[in-house]
Amino acid sequence: MSLRSAESVIRALDASKYEVVPIAITQEGRWLSSGKSVALLPAGEAIQQALAGEQSLAISPEPSSNQPVDVLFPIVHGTYGEDGTIQGLLELAGVPYVGAGVLGSAVGMDKDVMKRLLREAGLPVGDFWVIRARDIDRFLTDVAPSLPYPVFVKPANLGSSVGISKARGIHELPKALAVAAEFDRKIVIEKGIDAREIEISVLGNDDLRASVPGEIVPKREFYDYEAKYVTDDSELLIPAPLKPDEVQESQDLAMRAFRALECSGMARVDLFLERPTGKFLVNEINTLPGFTSISMYPKLWEASGLSYSALLDRLIELAVERHAEKKRLRTKV
Repeated sequence: MSLRSAESVIRALDASKYEVVPIAITQEGRWLSSGKSVALLPAGEAIQQALAGEQSLAISPEPSSNQPVDVLFPIVHGTYGEDGTIQGLLELAGVPYVGAGVLGSAVGMDKDVMKRLLREAGLPVGDFWVIRARDIDRFLTDVAPSLPYPVFVKPANLGSSVGISKARGIHELPKALAVAAEFDRKIVIEKGIDAREIEISVLGNDDLRASVPGEIVPKREFYDYEAKYVTDDSELLIPAPLKPDEVQESQDLAMRAFRALECSGMARVDLFLERPTGKFLVNEINTLPGFTSISMYPKLWEASGLSYSALLDRLIELAVERHAEKKRLRTKV
């Protein structure tokens, strides 16, 4: 998914404004040169012809070592990419970067901490339970019999719907917990909600804008990894068929969630609109949403009047603005 998003971003950046230097990081943590990075992309050979050629560049935590880099767009999804890890490296390096900072990224990735902060901020969230992997047996004995099935079981720190299972009853819960435990030591169990899935794109640092809402109508039982990135068979309704007051409420909730979780630059906020009650719940935030041709974040902005290339321009501007503001702050007495 990261490679597909990166390719879409490279294609959309205005070559008259930007000199693009792709940097790929292997799953083993090795930083590749520009040429080798481009070779990984689905259309690598065609893209290579439009770029500057073979360059070797890795970001160093020593700020003076990164002078050629004006701004970095971290299209690195999942662990180490959107959990605050690479953002911490970029802070040490003194390089402006697109998207949320260390805190917002880490909080947005941890579904447990995220939901607790949203609840503390007075935002509506669904019922959830959190356990450590070592406590699975105790949870199955003490809590599982009284859960309001169906429930969704998730690794606390992972994105793209990886490791998520739906347990329709207690008989399906042990396997779901075991799958989640393969990906994280902390597991979140969420009450299943009869709801429509509404998504909002948020853009800005302090002055925020919210896009028109979109709705996902999954063809599968829920919007899983296959539906997001492989089959492309879910229906996306843009704009979502909502009443004017529902549009306003969903946008307000999205921006409140963005602020409560200390985000910056961009995020996609996922809401539930309960069918029985007509009430909105905040499900989660994605601080580094996909940027592929089928990704909801840029599609919502296009429907709101902001083209893909103009969106990239604005994200880069926001990254530079935030970096300049931080540089003016005192870090020592």
